[in-house]
Amino acid sequence: MINFFQNTLKLPSFPSGYHLITDEIEAAIPEIAKIQAGFLQVFIQHTSAALTINENADPTVRKDFQTFVNELIPESYPRFVHTYEGPDDMPAHIKASFFDSSLQIPITQGKLNLGIWQGIYLCEFRRAASGRNIILTAYGI
Repeated sequence: MINFFQNTLKLPSFPSGYHLITDEIEAAIPEIAKIQAGFLQVFIQHTSAALTINENADPTVRKDFQTFVNELIPESYPRFVHTYEGPDDMPAHIKASFFDSSLQIPITQGKLNLGIWQGIYLCEFRRAASGRNIILTAYGI
């Protein structure tokens, strides 16, 4: 029989940048301990932030992500029209589309089966974002 569990993680406001949230996710869905083989889907309900999996040990990786992506998609781009919420508005939407709104992670013997150096990032692209909602859906046997 396949089990399904779904919880909402309400993250506090984070500054613009790439933030490890693996521990918060695991704490928000302890039911994964009941799954021997399955998946956790992680979905963010926002269009100006995203999710990704990458290096979890060296914080300079997160800094380099921010530097590179901000240079690739600058707020100073003169042809943006959608700037109703400030100069970081449209760039945040584009950056979010470059990453993803959803991740799928294997669950093995009741634990997320991430690689040893992998962590889940909240990619926050707004300077003054409010908290973010993440829907966690675990399923498996």
